[in-house]
Amino acid sequence: MAKLGEFRILTLRETPAFGKAENPEHSAGYWRKNIDTDLRYNPDVETLVCIVLNTRRDILGHFIVATGLLDTILCHPREVFRPAIVANAAAIVVMHNHPSGDATPSEADIKVTRDLIRAGQLLKIELLDHVIIGTATAARPGHQSLRALGYCAA
Repeated sequence: MAKLGEFRILTLRETPAFGKAENPEHSAGYWRKNIDTDLRYNPDVETLVCIVLNTRRDILGHFIVATGLLDTILCHPREVFRPAIVANAAAIVVMHNHPSGDATPSEADIKVTRDLIRAGQLLKIELLDHVIIGTATAARPGHQSLRALGYCAA
């Protein structure tokens, strides 16, 4: 049993061999390799995941922040950044899935991203990207990067 004031990150997985979070394609590959195979992940509902990075942008691991419903998820910057602070992260990449398969960001996705950017600025933990995972088809990619779409400040 944890003592008062003690905090343990139980869901942070060590992945030193996965390298750096260099671009949205790399983050999407990380999702498919590590999150899709996680027993706690349910692709039928939205799941918010935070990838924790050191100062060199090496992936230290990830944690599942929240599991939501078919088309919505509740999250607060407090839940995203608390384990990142404990893990001594310099930066994070936030990712979540759209069970519909369409990775197009919603207005709520954009608002959450902006809120996380502001919170990260106060904490000096940079939000590098928010990647939405969908299903790849001939007509659309399997993921969307809010940074690439211009919603993350450079």
